[in-house]
Amino acid sequence: MSASFGIDHPLIATRDVAGLRNRLISLGFTMTPIGRHPWGTSTSLAMFRGCLIEIMGVYDEALLDTHPADDFRFGRHVHSHLQAREGVALTALHSEDSRADADRAEAAGFTVAGHLKFGRDVTLPDGRQDRTKTTLAVLPDTQFPRLSFFLCQQHRPELIYVPRWLEHPNTACGIAGVTIRAEARDQGTLRPRLERLYGPVRDVQGGFETQTANGVMRVLTEAACEDLLGPLPDAVRADPQPAIIGMDIKVRDMTVLADHVAASGMAARHEGGAVILGDPARTASVIVRFQTA
Repeated sequence: MSASFGIDHPLIATRDVAGLRNRLISLGFTMTPIGRHPWGTSTSLAMFRGCLIEIMGVYDEALLDTHPADDFRFGRHVHSHLQAREGVALTALHSEDSRADADRAEAAGFTVAGHLKFGRDVTLPDGRQDRTKTTLAVLPDTQFPRLSFFLCQQHRPELIYVPRWLEHPNTACGIAGVTIRAEARDQGTLRPRLERLYGPVRDVQGGFETQTANGVMRVLTEAACEDLLGPLPDAVRADPQPAIIGMDIKVRDMTVLADHVAASGMAARHEGGAVILGDPARTASVIVRFQTA
């Protein structure tokens, strides 16, 4: 399992959950059935050991303002960002004690809006019905809303990390890191904030990076992002606020992965031992890069 504050799952907001789910399946991911949150959002997951990919849409706008954490409304936050563009709307950090970790985050200068407890109905691979139990501690960022975090504690991990769901035909096995696009003027704010949580960062061309308990968090200018990942989607270019714009996925066998990418019909290029999907519009404006585990 990932230790506290490791990258648990960037939440990818999409206007078409079913369509994106099908595209990820075509790439060789095992996706859970589409489920529902009590605040009006729908979800499907690609599960790894201790982390996951989550895609999320809206199924009932009438529920968006329910289940608030102080002034923060999870469903409304996702919906509002989805009106502007698809992409990562906020990010879960791993926690096995959300209250203790929230205190630590607050001591590091993050705002803790409150705690949410909820369950989500799940259908297990053998057809059994059950319900998850989760506690979130919400860490909203009013300056950079798309870089809001929430601590995610799973009280029934056996309903999340189901062995059959952890096996992916493309051999994907985890999150290696994320790339945040932020210009120099905003990096000056982000750098000390992340250092207080993760410790000293490492300078790289166009920005800096820090190692979390699960994956690298990389902060780069737009030019440096394009050097690393290729052209950014037009929707991302038009939205200047700092945000996660790329995800690195670990795979055990790059040859098997390449076969699935080819069969999916999605454009991709091989660069520096990685495979980068070439049409971010088909992955909700998130650039997906695969690398060897």
